[in-house]
Amino acid sequence: MRAMDVMSTQVKTVTAATTADDAWRMMRDDRIHHLVVKDGSSIAGVLSDRDAGGANGAAVRKDHLVSDMMNEEVVTVAPDTPVRKIANLMRGRSIGCVVVADKARRAVGIVTTSDLLDLLGRGAVKPTPIGKRPALNHRAPHRKRNKAYGIW
Repeated sequence: MRAMDVMSTQVKTVTAATTADDAWRMMRDDRIHHLVVKDGSSIAGVLSDRDAGGANGAAVRKDHLVSDMMNEEVVTVAPDTPVRKIANLMRGRSIGCVVVADKARRAVGIVTTSDLLDLLGRGAVKPTPIGKRPALNHRAPHRKRNKAYGIW
């Protein structure tokens, strides 16, 4: 599977000049956790709900712009990147999303942890049929020739 198979194509974007409260409202209304921050047509950063202070972060967001809170180090991947590589990138960097970008560095999609969990839930990893399970190979403990007597 590739990024283009699991990504969300309806990427929600904001500009760096948007107020943090407006961006938070947009995330809550659309029930999403990440917004791509754009500078013209290129990617400038990513704003997550954690960057914006979370549910109790009204005081953090007050009088701030998205540019003050966004993460400028955006991890981008190509549409033909394997899902395994995306999962390893997200796990290794402890991030919740990667932006899928074309060669001109324009956002064409986003892959989040929710997309990867949805993929697992749909059965992307095919389980082994019950009748065709391989035998379990395990070692039995060795028996002692001279058994000990008494309380251990």
